[in-house]
Amino acid sequence: MRGLIIFSNDMEDVEALATRALLIRSGYQIDSLTFNKTKNVKTAFGLDILADYLKDDIDVNTYDFLIIPGGKYVDLTVDDDNQVKSLAKAFNANNKLICAICAGPRFLGQAKLLNGVKYTAYTGSETDMPKGIYYPHKKVVTDGLFITARGAGVVYDFVYEIVRYFSGKEAAQKLLKNILYKK
Repeated sequence: MRGLIIFSNDMEDVEALATRALLIRSGYQIDSLTFNKTKNVKTAFGLDILADYLKDDIDVNTYDFLIIPGGKYVDLTVDDDNQVKSLAKAFNANNKLICAICAGPRFLGQAKLLNGVKYTAYTGSETDMPKGIYYPHKKVVTDGLFITARGAGVVYDFVYEIVRYFSGKEAAQKLLKNILYKK
């Protein structure tokens, strides 16, 4: 499986970096994409990292799924940023899984991709998804081609669901066992 994760300045460190690391640990190829002018990204907690690709360097058809982490960047960009929404729409048009955590689902809501879809998100984010079916107390919700999660504290559960979706329950349980996490 090959996934694409969005890296942006002010992204939530755990939601982006731990998600990516755990999926790589599970045998997935996870590439990072930034819409910045350079590959340099500074996370919400000040880590300087490099994304693998800039927006013009990728072909969405080569990916099986998309990951949208949360973080301060969502609040700063969601209303004006059509790049993330367009990317999500392209994945959706090709019937590919879209995974979003914390405030990340706001992009999906504004793109109208969550209309009639069960989802969860960081408290307060639901205002961008008025036609979705919000589950405020669920850690992770899977509905069709969407996996959504509440925030950084549920990253292990989020990755579990992604691995379960593609590789089955046994592979997902193996990941959790290997990292000594009990669900």
